Amino acid sequence: MKVLKRLAWSVLMFLGVSAYAQNIPNPMQPPRLVNDFAGILNSEEQNTLEHNLRNYYDTTSTQIYVVTVKDLEGYDVSDYAFRLGEKWGVGQKGKNNGVVILIKPKYGNEKGQAFIATGYGMESIIPDATARRIVDNEMIPYFKNGDYYKGINAAAKIIMDLASGVFTADEYYKGDSPIAALIFLIFFFGIIFLSARKRSRISQGSIGKSVPFWLLMGMMGGGGNRGGGFGNFSSGSGGFGGFSGGGGGSFGGGGAGGSW
Repeated sequence: MKVLKRLAWSVLMFLGVSAYAQNIPNPMQPPRLVNDFAGILNSEEQNTLEHNLRNYYDTTSTQIYVVTVKDLEGYDVSDYAFRLGEKWGVGQKGKNNGVVILIKPKYGNEKGQAFIATGYGMESIIPDATARRIVDNEMIPYFKNGDYYKGINAAAKIIMDLASGVFTADEYYKGDSPIAALIFLIFFFGIIFLSARKRSRISQGSIGKSVPFWLLMGMMGGGGNRGGGFGNFSSGSGGFGGFSGGGGGSFGGGGAGGSW
């Protein structure tokens, strides 16, 4: 199936690359991993995302681009994402380890659309079904409430964890059950409540004495939270000079999306 998909995509690219490429925007200058053409993120949100995506790229060489556009120019959202990844050279040459997170916001009665496109080197790490699940579970619920930053942030965190091997696509499926999350919350707050009842007087600085040691350690070591954010910090001035596409750009139809 993957061979047929890549062959079909190659034929489409061969037939239409010159006609379509001129409608795909160039990256913002100075080059950034977060290209908010639609203007849905404020400066602090852009800088926070940029800082983390850039740090991840510098550490792993995996490029994750976030691109927002006001209009898909009549293209299917997947076609637009693939062509943008090809044109911008997203991912490293020889590795093709690039990912494009594309968002076309919802305007009036016009549906919003999102798509995660994966380079050849990322297709086995983020299968199509996983990409679709990330869009549906991590992005769209926030987007429906107009919170684009949290949706992008959550999706990027999952993608980075998958690419880094923190957990596999199968483990992401198993750990993302709403029922399991509800059970965990009930259990967590139940422990807190029972622990608090054992002491009638608990000062603000003595919470560690009333919470079981294993639970306190879990609260402190929250880095394994798959759906969590990056944290609230800004990169400062927002200047990220000397950055550009990695010379990859080989996208063969891998990825998935959704609308709201």
